[in-house]
Amino acid sequence: MTTTTTLITGATRGIGLEAARRLSEAGHRVLLGARDLSRGREAAHRVGAHPLMLDVTDDASVEAAAQRVADEVGRLDVLVNNAGITGALHTCADEITAADLLACYDTNVFGAVRMMHAFTPLLRKSARPVVVNVSSGLGSLAAATDPGARAEFTPTWIPVPVYASSKAALNMVTVQYAHAHPEMRINAVDPGHTATDFNGHAGPQTVEEGAEIVVRMADAGSDAPTAGYFAAAGPVPW
Repeated sequence: MTTTTTLITGATRGIGLEAARRLSEAGHRVLLGARDLSRGREAAHRVGAHPLMLDVTDDASVEAAAQRVADEVGRLDVLVNNAGITGALHTCADEITAADLLACYDTNVFGAVRMMHAFTPLLRKSARPVVVNVSSGLGSLAAATDPGARAEFTPTWIPVPVYASSKAALNMVTVQYAHAHPEMRINAVDPGHTATDFNGHAGPQTVEEGAEIVVRMADAGSDAPTAGYFAAAGPVPW
C-alpha cells in the first residue's frame, strides 16, 4: 500500500505540530514545513515527521521545497496550509493601514496561493489529492453579520478586521481552487478558539481539540466533500 505523503506548513508548534503528530501516527509520511530548519528538525523528531525548509512568504523558498518533494517523493497527496499570523490583531478598523493588511495577507492568503501554485503539479500526481486550508470562524461573513450565527458558530467572536478579513479571503480562495480542481478535495477548516502560542494560550480548547478537524479533513477519502467550510461539529456558514 502506498504511503500518503502530507505536507503541513507552519508546523513547528500548536495545531500544525499536533496535526503532524496525529497524521504521522495514522501512517502518513508527514513533511513538516518550517522557516527555521533547526526548529523544524527538533519538532519533526518529536512527532515522527520529516523537516522541510519552507517559508510561505518567499517564492524561492516555496519553489525550492516543491522541487525537493518532487525529487524525493515525486508527488504530494495532502497539503495542509496551516501557516498563519494574527497581524495587527488589536487595531480597530479606522486605524488599520494597507500595510497592516499586506503583512497579514502575505502569510494567510498569499502564502496559500504560493503553495497551490508550486504544489498543484505534485498534487495532480496523487490518486487522492487533498488540500486543507486552515481558516477561522472569524472569517465567516455570517458570524460577522448575524448575531444568531455568531452565537452558535463563533461564540468568542471579536472585531479583528485585519486577521478576520484575511481568513475570509482565504475562504474564497479555497472555493475558487475547489471549482478549478474538481478532482481534488479542497476545503477550509475552522479549528476553533484553541489555546496555543498563536493567541497567548487564551483559547478554551486544547490543541488536541483544535487539531481534530484538520486531521479529519486531511485524512479524508476521495468521497469527502469539497469546496466546504468545516469545524469539528460540522459545516460553518460562510
